[in-house]
Order: sequence, then structure tokens, then C-alpha cells
Amino acid sequence: MLPIQDLSKIIFIDIETVPVVYNYQELDDRGQELWGKKTRFLQDREEKTAEEIYERAGIYSEFAKVACISIGLIIQKGGEQQIRLKSFAHEDEKQLLQEFIDLINSKFNSFEYLLCAHNGKEFDYPFLARRILINGLKLPNILNTAGKKPWEVKHLDTMELWKFGDYKHYTSLELLTYVFNIPTPKDDIDGSQVAQVFYEEKDLDRIIIYCEKDVIATIQLFLKYQGLPLIDSDFIIST
Repeated sequence: MLPIQDLSKIIFIDIETVPVVYNYQELDDRGQELWGKKTRFLQDREEKTAEEIYERAGIYSEFAKVACISIGLIIQKGGEQQIRLKSFAHEDEKQLLQEFIDLINSKFNSFEYLLCAHNGKEFDYPFLARRILINGLKLPNILNTAGKKPWEVKHLDTMELWKFGDYKHYTSLELLTYVFNIPTPKDDIDGSQVAQVFYEEKDLDRIIIYCEKDVIATIQLFLKYQGLPLIDSDFIIST
């Protein structure tokens, strides 16, 4: 598995996303038309209308926004490894993204830092980058892959690492925590419920908890990949 000399240089990350508008009917006519074109294949395959498919809008960066970003770091303190968590959540996506960018630029802007997420290369990293540009903000260096050679892109992906070159293979974080016997507390919600919690309950704290659990699970999985012991829950700190 990938050798990492300094685990403190990895920024573990997870995001939660929701549709830009909660219901299909809230899209204007042009938005409905373009959503229909975007999801034509799904409609045909599943024999559903564009409105029925809209429940999946949260995964499309053109029709969805970031509701929460959680990051985790492994730090050494007092002879023990700790996980330090920091989350950004807000109804105003632009404010949330700016706060995230400010932290990355102020503390993690050097070339030595890496991002790590589960399925991050397929989802989290491009989704964040697209939404940052849509909001008229400047990409932090760690997300700006334009013109970089593959080995210059500082992105790790625990799902890609598990593939071992098998391009067809998809394995969920939930399954990997199970097979590696990584303890994960029963989640209060799942991904399909995030939009409801965001728009109906307006409970950002609930979303933060859910997002941070995925960051913790990703960190523990990465430690398993390295043949290292898990970090005890007593040493997980959310700030």
C-alpha cells in the first residue's frame, strides 16, 4: 500500500451536498429543460420522468450545492495520535466555501500537503472545484489541477487505493469499514436524507455529525491500509 512518511500532512475530507432548490418545481423553465437533458439517460433507463429523477439532483454540481465540508487531521500529541476535526456548514454556500478556502490557504497551502477522501477523485474534489468556480471564488492550489502532471496532483483516494488497478471495482466506505472491522457508530441519517434535514429541519449540526463520521471512517481505513492501529474514540476531537 502507498507509503506515507508523515500522516500529519494529509487533509482528510468529506462533503455533503444538497440540490440548489429542494423541489423540481422550484426550477425555472430553463432549469427544468436543462435538467431533463442532463438526466435523459437515467430517465430512459429507469422509465422515470425528469421530476421523478430530481431526487438525485444532489450529486450533480450544476444542480446542487455544498452544505457541509468536514476535514480531519492526524496529529501527534503527548505520545498519542489524535484526530482533529473541523467542519464548515452554512445555508449560504459561498460563505461556507470561502471559509474553507481561507483555512486551506492560511494553513495548508504548501506543496507537501495532500487531500484524501473516499471516492474523492470521482466526487468530492471535482464537485468542490466546480462549486467554487460557480460562486466566483478562486480555487486553492490543492484543488487546482489545471496543467498539472498526474504525479503533481496531490490527491489521494481510499477507494482508488483499494482497487489495485481494477477499474471496474467500486467499494463503498461502509463496506470497507465492515471488512476491516472498523467501529462506526450507527448513523442518525444517510446520504439520501441530507436534503430533507437541510431544507425541512434546517439542522446543520446533524449534517455536520454525519459528515464528520465519514471523515473519521476514512482516516481509520487509511490507517488500516498502512498496517497501523486505529485511533481510539477518546482521541477524536471536534473543534
